[in-house]
Amino acid sequence: MEQFIGCDAHKKFSVFASMNEYGEYGPCDRVGHEREEFRAYLRKLPAGSQIAVETSGCYYWLVDEIAEAGHAPRLAHARTAKQRMKGRHKTNLRDARGLAMLLRNGTLPEVWIPPARLRDEREMLRWRMSLSRMRCGIKNRIHGILQHYNVDIRCSDLFGDSGREALFAQLGELPAWSRESIERQLSVIDALEAQMRDCEQRLETMLACSAERDLLQSAPGVGKILSAVEALEIGDVRRFPTSGHLASYAGLVPCARESSDWKRQDGCPPDCNVYLRWAYIEAANVIAAHRNREQWKERFVVQLYERVRARTRMHGKATTAVARHLAEASYWILNKQQLYREPRTMRQALSSTQG
Repeated sequence: MEQFIGCDAHKKFSVFASMNEYGEYGPCDRVGHEREEFRAYLRKLPAGSQIAVETSGCYYWLVDEIAEAGHAPRLAHARTAKQRMKGRHKTNLRDARGLAMLLRNGTLPEVWIPPARLRDEREMLRWRMSLSRMRCGIKNRIHGILQHYNVDIRCSDLFGDSGREALFAQLGELPAWSRESIERQLSVIDALEAQMRDCEQRLETMLACSAERDLLQSAPGVGKILSAVEALEIGDVRRFPTSGHLASYAGLVPCARESSDWKRQDGCPPDCNVYLRWAYIEAANVIAAHRNREQWKERFVVQLYERVRARTRMHGKATTAVARHLAEASYWILNKQQLYREPRTMRQALSSTQG
C-alpha cells in the first residue's frame, strides 16, 4: 500500500507522519538529526516513498539524505502549506500530518529543489552579497556620524581616494571618540573590500564556463556580479512556464486587490527570491543613473523608466517596471539562448501591469 509521508523538520530533530492511500494516518515518529540515526530510519521506510519537507533553513541536507536513501523528496512552500492545513492549532504532529495529507491529496504547494551543486555555488555569491550589505551599513554609519556634527564634505564619493583625503582633512572637527570610530570603520571597509575582491576572483573561476551568465550580461545594466546572481538564482529556466512566472518569482509583479467594483494594485510581495529581486532592481538603478547619457537615451529601458516616472512621479515604481522587463527578458534570453535584443516597439514589450 502506498504511503505518503510528511516531515516536520527542526534544528535537532524531525517528526515524521504517514498517511496511506485511503486517508488513514499511521504512527508518528520523532527522529534525531544524528546522521546514522536519521539514515537508519529512512532505511525502514518503504522503498521509493514520497516525503514532503517544508522550506526550512535545514532542508538542504534533508532532501539530499532522502534522495540518497532512494526516496522522493518533495519540497513544500512552508507558508502556503500551513494555510492549506486545517485547524488553528500548530504542533509538530499536526504539521507532519498536514504535509502528509497535502501530499496524498495532490495539493502540496511544491517548489523546485535546486541541485546540490547549484546550492553550493549560490553560497559563495550570497556571501559576496552579504559582504556588500555590511560595507553599505558601515558607510551609512559614517555618513550618520558626520551629519550628527554637521561636517559637510563636498565630494561625489566619500570613500574614494579624493573623498577620503577630504574626510581625513576634516576629521579634526569631530570629538576624539567619534573620530577614532570613523577611522576604525574605514579599516573595516578596507578589509571587507579585500574579502569581496577575493570572493569575486573565486566566482570568476567557478563561473568561467557559464554560457548563461554571458548571455544575461548582454542585458542593459547587468554586469559580472548581477549576471552571476541571475544565472545562479534562476537555475533551470525551464521550470518557469512563462516569463511572467519568472518575474513573479523575483517579486516584481504587483499584487492585485479586487472586491465588488473596487480594484487596485498593491506593492510587490516580499515573499519571493530576494536575491534575484535585488539583482534586477540594482540593474534598473544602474539604468536610471545612466539615462541622461547620449548612448542610453534611445534605449527601451530608459524610455520605459521615463514614462513610468512621469506618470507616477516615483523612482521606485519606475525602477520596478524596468526590473520586471529585465526579468521577463532574462526568461527569453535563456530559453532562446540569444543575446538581449531591443524590443521593436514600445507596446510589444510593455509589462502587463504597465499598460
